[in-house]
Amino acid sequence: MTAPTDPAPEPVPEPAPTPAPDPDPASASVRRRPHVLILGGTTEARRLAAGLADRLPGLRVTTSLAGRVAAPRLPVGEVRIGGFGGPDGLAHWLREHAVDALIDATHPFAGTISFNAAQAAATAHVPLLALRRPGWVPGPGDDWHPVASLEEAAATLPALGHRVFLTTGRMGLATFAHLTDLWFLVRSVDAPEPPHPPRMLTVLDRGPFTLEGERALLRDHRIDVLVTKDSGATATAPKLAAAREAGVPVVVVQRPAVPHGVPVAETPDQAVDWLLAL
Repeated sequence: MTAPTDPAPEPVPEPAPTPAPDPDPASASVRRRPHVLILGGTTEARRLAAGLADRLPGLRVTTSLAGRVAAPRLPVGEVRIGGFGGPDGLAHWLREHAVDALIDATHPFAGTISFNAAQAAATAHVPLLALRRPGWVPGPGDDWHPVASLEEAAATLPALGHRVFLTTGRMGLATFAHLTDLWFLVRSVDAPEPPHPPRMLTVLDRGPFTLEGERALLRDHRIDVLVTKDSGATATAPKLAAAREAGVPVVVVQRPAVPHGVPVAETPDQAVDWLLAL
């Protein structure tokens, strides 16, 4: 007689895996690196990008350059080159790339992009700051003639001199092309294209400039009037001191105003403090 055997134990089913919880949008936003877009092209913009990398290493920083200079000095961080297609294109870029703050650190005379930035920031609901170096202030012995535009500068020149040191950049040379009786020394980073004054010598150079170098330019080319934009800062200021020493009058194109309601920082450190306070 065969002894009875115990039945084999039934297999115990494995527990069903616990479904992963849906991601918490709030925690996802914390994990995303905050993104700052700098509209650059200036020394202050490069210093700001470097300062953000030092003080806020977890921040994503993108600097946008207009692309008007053939070999620009590139800042720390991500870089894009080219326009946005007006305020609507910039607003779209701000949304598409999840920009948390916008800093306009363009040249003080880049008026169009500054107003585009103000409109785009309002449309995309992104905080906006303008980083603007302080303007120049005349001192004792300066013979300054402030004007509101390049056109007004051109109209003022014939009464002041005949050998002009023109330091307003290559983009506005057409404004002076009709002054055929005047001789121009033009300083530019890249070679200018026509139209431009017919009697013109071009010096390709990039600041900072020295006082001795500016004295030599005024002396060697017998300059009797200087034209400049109030770009501020120290890199190109020695020409003002050289003109003062030589008794050369200076036509100063005043900078356009920052768009209404946009806060202004004068230094990169102030811009970083603004970001920290958001």
